[in-house]
Amino acid sequence: MTPPRTATGPAVPKKRRGGRPGVGELLAAAVGAVPGGAARPGQQQMAEAIERSIASGEHLLVQAGTGTGKSLAYLAPALTVDGPVVVSTATLALQSQLVDHDLPRLADAVEPVLGRRPTFAVLKGRHHYLCLARLDNSVEEEPEDTLFDAPRPGGGTKWLGEAGRLGKQMQRLRDWAEKTATGDRDELDPGVDDQVWRSASMPARECVGATRCPFGQECFAEASRARAREADIVVTNHSLLAVDMLAGRHIVPPHKLLVVDEAHELADRVSSAAQAELEPQLIDRSARRARPLLRPELAERLTEAGDALAVGLAEAPAGRLTNGLPPALREACTLLDAATRAALESIGDIKADDPDPVRKQQAKAALDELSTTAQRLLEEADHDVAWVEKPENGSRRALVVAPLSVAGTLATHLYDERTVVATSATLALGGRFDTVARALGLDAPPPAPPSPAAAALATAAAAGRTGATPPVASTDGSRAAIGTVPATEGPGWTSLDVGSPFDYARQGILYVAAHLPRPSVSGLPEAAGEELLALVGALGGRTLGLFSSRRAAQQAAELVRARTDLPVLLQGEEALPLLVRRFREERESCLFGVMSLWQGVDVPGDSCQLVVIDRLPFPRPDEPLAAARAAAVDAGGGSGFSAVSVPIAAVRLAQGVGRLIRATGDRGVVAVLDSRLETARGYGPFLRRSLPPFWYTTRPDVARGALERLAKS
Repeated sequence: MTPPRTATGPAVPKKRRGGRPGVGELLAAAVGAVPGGAARPGQQQMAEAIERSIASGEHLLVQAGTGTGKSLAYLAPALTVDGPVVVSTATLALQSQLVDHDLPRLADAVEPVLGRRPTFAVLKGRHHYLCLARLDNSVEEEPEDTLFDAPRPGGGTKWLGEAGRLGKQMQRLRDWAEKTATGDRDELDPGVDDQVWRSASMPARECVGATRCPFGQECFAEASRARAREADIVVTNHSLLAVDMLAGRHIVPPHKLLVVDEAHELADRVSSAAQAELEPQLIDRSARRARPLLRPELAERLTEAGDALAVGLAEAPAGRLTNGLPPALREACTLLDAATRAALESIGDIKADDPDPVRKQQAKAALDELSTTAQRLLEEADHDVAWVEKPENGSRRALVVAPLSVAGTLATHLYDERTVVATSATLALGGRFDTVARALGLDAPPPAPPSPAAAALATAAAAGRTGATPPVASTDGSRAAIGTVPATEGPGWTSLDVGSPFDYARQGILYVAAHLPRPSVSGLPEAAGEELLALVGALGGRTLGLFSSRRAAQQAAELVRARTDLPVLLQGEEALPLLVRRFREERESCLFGVMSLWQGVDVPGDSCQLVVIDRLPFPRPDEPLAAARAAAVDAGGGSGFSAVSVPIAAVRLAQGVGRLIRATGDRGVVAVLDSRLETARGYGPFLRRSLPPFWYTTRPDVARGALERLAKS
C-alpha cells in the first residue's frame, strides 16, 4: 500500500481586522455558549492537535471518549481554514446534533471573535431531495411503474386500502413541493413511505443533469450543492462521502480539510457504496421502464433474464459463493448482460431534441447498472466477494457482490489533496491505533514490544496491584483497567488519544462472568439466564440488555418477565424511539434488544445503571464479507480470526460498553456473560484494552454488591 498523499500545501488560515483569532480563542467562545460549558483538557488537546495538522498537512487520528466535546474540538479549528471544511458523520443523529444545535450555537458565539457570522450547509445524496422532474413525470406514469410495483414484505400485492393511502401521501408530497424551500426529505413532517418518496426523487445515476432537465433551474439538489460551495462548514454523511470518492470527487465541494467523525464506520460505508446486487424485481422494473423505448423482442429478452435470475436464486442456497457462480446464476447473468447491452445500443444517446430526456436517462441508467453488475459478477475477480442473500422473512432474494477490501480505495482517494482528521470514541483497538489505521488505508508500523515500564504496569494491573481505588470496597480478584493509549504514527499521519473527562475506574465496574461455561449453542444458555436474573434482581431493573441474536433477546425477556415483576421492553414489540423513551422514563424497566441498540441508545442518569452483554459480538460465520476477508488472511499465512473477527468484535463491544457512562454523574456496572473475555489468552486482553478503563472484576459477589448499593442509593 502506498503512503497517503497529504494536502498540497497547508490550509490557509482566515484573517480579519486586527489579526486572526487563534483556535484557543474560538474554542473558548464556543464552550462559553454551551449551557454549563467548561473547559475540558481533552477537548483543548484535540483542538490544538487539529490546528497543528492544518498547518503541516499531516493526517490525524483522534480517539476522543464520550464527554470530551469532540464536535467543538474540531469545529473551532475548522473556522481558521480558508474555503469549505467538510465534516462527515455516520449517523443521522450526529448530523442532526451538528446542524440543529452545535453549529447554530457556534455561529452565534464566534461572530464577535471572527468579525463575521460563519455559515454552514448540509449536503446529502441527490435521492434525499425532491425531484420536480420525477414528480411531474409520475403523474403520467402507469401505476405499476411507480407506487404499485414493489412486493410487500412476505410477498403478495397491495390491497386497495393501502393503494389509497399511498395515493394520498403522493398528493401530500405534491402539495409540499409547492411550499418547500429545500426539498429535503427530513423537513417533510409527517413523512411518507419509502415507495412514495422513490417515485418523487431521483438517484444520481438517473439524473439527466441540470442543463438538460426542464426543471434544472429549480432543482433542489443543485441548490444544496450551490449552498455547500459557499459555506464555511459543510456537513455530509459517510455514504455520500464514499460515493464522492468512488465517482471521482465531484459531488462534495473542493476543500482542504476533511473531518471524519464516527470514523470507525467509514470503511463499512465505503464497502456498502461499492456493493452491487441483482434482484428479479429490479430487472422487471427496469424492463417496464425501458419498454416504451425498445422493440418488443428486446424488452422480452430483459424479462427472460429476470425470470432466469429468479430460478437461479431459488435453487442456490443462501450464503457466500466460494466456488464461483452456480451454472443457473451464471446463465442468468450472461443473459442479462447480453439483453442490457442490446437494449442500451437500441436506445442510443440522449440528444438535445429528445422529447423526454429525463425518462430516457432513467431507463438507460437502470439498464447500465444492471449490465455493469452482471459483468462484474461474471468476471469473478479475486478482489470481489459474491453471495446469495435470502432473508428469513422471504421478503427479497438477491445476488450480491462487494469488494473484499476497501483499504486500497481509501488510500488512493480519501487523503489526496486534503488533510484528513478522523475521530471517534472507538479508534484504538487493543490499545493501539494501527488496526484502524490500516482499515482506513494508512500505512501502519507493526506493533513494537512494550517498554519495561509498560510491561511492569501491565503485570501489576493483571495482579491487581495498581493502587487504584475501586468504586466499591477493595476486593481480591478485582483490578483497575489499563489507561490511555500511546500515540502511533506512520508515513504522513499521527494519532492521539485525548481520553475522557469521565473517571471510569470510579464510576463503573466491568464484570466478566468468568465462571460461566463457554457459550456454544445459539440463544441464551441456562446458566447465563440465571446470571442475568441475579444481576437484574440486585439492581431492580434499570438494565439495558445487548444480545447477540433476536432469539437470545426474546428468551431473556421471557425469563425476566416470568421470574420477576419488572417491566421488560423488547426491541421489535414497539417502535425503537418509543421503547427508549419508556426506558428512560420508567425507572425499574429493562430494555432488551440486538445490534441496533449497541450504538443507538443514549440514556444518561440512573435509568441505565446495568448494561448486560450476553456474548462477545464476533461476526457470524455466515456473514459473507467477514468470512471472505478472514479466509483471505488465512490463505496468506496469517490468522483471519485475529485480523478480521477480533477487531470487529472489539469495535462492537466498545460501542456496547459505552452505553453505560454517558455523563459525569453516571455510575453502574457492565456485565459480560461470556467467560472468554477473561479466559481467552489470545484475544481476551486485546478486547479488554479496547474498552474504557472501568474497574475490572470476575467476582459475581462484587458485581451484585455494587448493584445492591446502587439500588439503595
